[in-house]
Amino acid sequence: MELIVTEKDNAARRIAEILSDGSASTNRQFGVNVYRWGDTRCVGLSGHVVGVDFPPEYADWRDVQPVELVDADVVKMPTQENIVRTLQGLAADADRITIATDYDREGELIGKEAYELAREETDAPIDRVRFSSITENEVREAFSNPEALDFDLAAAGEARQVIDLLWGAALTRFLSLSAKQFGEDFISVGRVQSPALKLIVDREREIRAFDPDDYWELFADLLKDGDAFEAQYFYLEDGNEAERVWEEADATEAFEQLQGAREAIVESVRRRRRTDEPPEPFNTTQYISSASSVGLSAQKAMSVAEELYTAGYITYPRTDNTVYPDDLDPEALLDEFTDHYLFGDDADSLLSADAIEPTAGDEETTDHPPIHPTGEIPARDDLSEDEWEVYELVVRHFFATVADPAEWEHLKVVADANGCSLKANGKRLLEPGYHEVYPYRSTAENHVPDVDEGEILDVTEARIEAKQTQPPRRRGQSRLIEELESRSLGTKSTRHHTIEKLYDRGYIESDPPRPTKLAMAVVEAAEKFADRIVDEGMTAKLEADMNAIADGETDLEDVTDESRAILGRIFEELHDSREEIGEHLRESMKADRTLGPCPDCGESLLVRRSRQGSYFVGCDGFPECRYTLPLPNTGEPTVTDDTCDEHGLEHVKMLAGRNTFVHGCPQCKADEADETDDRIIGPCPECGGVETEPSENGTPEVSDAEGGGDLAIKRLRNGSRLVGCTRYPECEYSLPLPRRGEVEVTEETCDEHGLPHLLVVDDGEGEPWELGCPICNYAEYRERQAASEIEDLDGVGAKTAEKLAAAGIGSIDDLRGADAAAIADEVQGVSEDRLREWQAEVNAGAVAD
Repeated sequence: MELIVTEKDNAARRIAEILSDGSASTNRQFGVNVYRWGDTRCVGLSGHVVGVDFPPEYADWRDVQPVELVDADVVKMPTQENIVRTLQGLAADADRITIATDYDREGELIGKEAYELAREETDAPIDRVRFSSITENEVREAFSNPEALDFDLAAAGEARQVIDLLWGAALTRFLSLSAKQFGEDFISVGRVQSPALKLIVDREREIRAFDPDDYWELFADLLKDGDAFEAQYFYLEDGNEAERVWEEADATEAFEQLQGAREAIVESVRRRRRTDEPPEPFNTTQYISSASSVGLSAQKAMSVAEELYTAGYITYPRTDNTVYPDDLDPEALLDEFTDHYLFGDDADSLLSADAIEPTAGDEETTDHPPIHPTGEIPARDDLSEDEWEVYELVVRHFFATVADPAEWEHLKVVADANGCSLKANGKRLLEPGYHEVYPYRSTAENHVPDVDEGEILDVTEARIEAKQTQPPRRRGQSRLIEELESRSLGTKSTRHHTIEKLYDRGYIESDPPRPTKLAMAVVEAAEKFADRIVDEGMTAKLEADMNAIADGETDLEDVTDESRAILGRIFEELHDSREEIGEHLRESMKADRTLGPCPDCGESLLVRRSRQGSYFVGCDGFPECRYTLPLPNTGEPTVTDDTCDEHGLEHVKMLAGRNTFVHGCPQCKADEADETDDRIIGPCPECGGVETEPSENGTPEVSDAEGGGDLAIKRLRNGSRLVGCTRYPECEYSLPLPRRGEVEVTEETCDEHGLPHLLVVDDGEGEPWELGCPICNYAEYRERQAASEIEDLDGVGAKTAEKLAAAGIGSIDDLRGADAAAIADEVQGVSEDRLREWQAEVNAGAVAD
């Protein structure tokens, strides 16, 4: 029997389909899919099925000093026991084994792990095949020319695993124990993560330290034959044109002079053509940058690209290469798109060129080509919204690299207006070139009419604008990845994971990423007490060492020993500063959670978490002061920079994915609820109604008669609103209401439930929201929520949600208990691997249910 081992199940399915000509059947062993045809079996791993860790005696943080980890043994152990068991069972019966994992350092290591597991069971020959796209031609070619595993490349990946474990575990434990942070709130440190965080913190320091300077700019509108255009005032300084006027008196004088102008005399007209070259072929970093322009985070962009690669639609998305290989035939690839309803016209247009010469970048490698489409074209309905967005981006980027350059005409007009120099710069697109097939770059034009030297133009208006210099901008995710690449921090396969980890650890927020107070504190502590933790030079050297392993110039043991020695020296620096570091971190973490003064005792009010996991505001003076305020039960609170004028408390924002909202001042919300009377709207359907009688202002009130309760519109102290029973807590019946807007009770009544229809008016903005009967509305909301929760999953768009619903997966609960293999067979474009990832996400609580 021949056994083929791939990196993931969806790759196994795809390769089995190709090599078996579609005849492969599927069996399940220990819950793992095994594809079979003839005497061949194909099984997919789940990435790394073996992990590195310390022996069990090092597991208890409280019993092991962090420095002990520096010289601790590192052992390998299965992380996916059912897959390991399946692989070894198949290997024991195999006469030949072929490793077909991804072709990069990580894939080679995963292949080596499979090799070692198989070697425990058999001495059968083990080959390695490599490909850059899972297409029929490339897969068949790879299997016709098997090679040997590259143990040096795998060792480089293993060195990264070991070093990252040593640094991450030892330093994370040290800082967390010093700050008395345990459980989910530990303080994370990493070999690449920490220098990356310092980059973000350093930029934030520049922004905060920036001292703006005032300056002024002057403009005038010029008119030729009714055709108006804007010109800007400038002056010469050291032979260069300057637009900013730094002294207010000078700006005022120039403006008065410009205001006195009624006409402007054209002094010079300069025209020039500029060639706008098409983009270089996509490497990973540039792909992530382009994907950010269509709204995808770095992590999301890579996740989607990997799905498209595994399905055979694009080449391998982890590559440094910006030069297409010699064996890529651009004309043949373009020809695959000529019959496509969306891409056909553009492909035909490109093929009509006299010659097709792709662009080329500076980086040429031999492992993977730049990212490009394979020529296997998916149906639009087979992909999610994000997948189609990325697929079209990759296709059009390839089109752009084989298209002609664009040509622009630039026109510069200089005129004199009452002794003031004015200039206007226009541009127009003469030849669209690659822009015709690549709509992701701006083709905005700036109109300036044709004028001649000596021509007199009317001056219709003069303006002066007071401005200030701006601090440097925060780097967006894609720009940050480019910066990491330029500093040799991380690899093309890990940089987006590093950024995602910084978000997950609470070190950065928003996009562009902004460091939290905890992040600032961690970097400050490292700089003060052990700056090699955040030293990018040291981290880059370790990356170079790992590359040297891959090139056979050194070995895993030497590199890991050197890393242990560096880590040991860091602990020598940290040894006497533990208490000081802990105090510094604790104070900074408290600052991240501080809202302002307690109204009862003057101590600080902090965002706290109860033992049950809910959030609230409590006094730092507890237990002497027990003042508290509630917070919403949806989302995770973060303290903003906005302050309540009345109470001096920082506002709170609740982070809840697409449902994130600003809660505001917790004291205001609580006071508002205390001052708001319940409004009864009808009998409670759970426990029956009681007699009500109108109050002096006409609002119904609950009588003292015994019996059931009524439904009332209630405002809670945590900011929520609901329709709930007046007999609470004896009766807990309730229905949610929107957080914003005024709720109006109408005269229209629900025929089924006898309750009045409700109307929500949001501060007069837009049309009122006709909520209707609160019971009927809640039932409709639950149906919508089930679909919405499905769409919250990574990689699920509206179309995929529709296909899942047609297969019986209409809610998160449906997904939990679904047979992933059966659903994958029924829903085109959704792999079993992806379904299992969604199930794991749901079970881990990543999506609220």
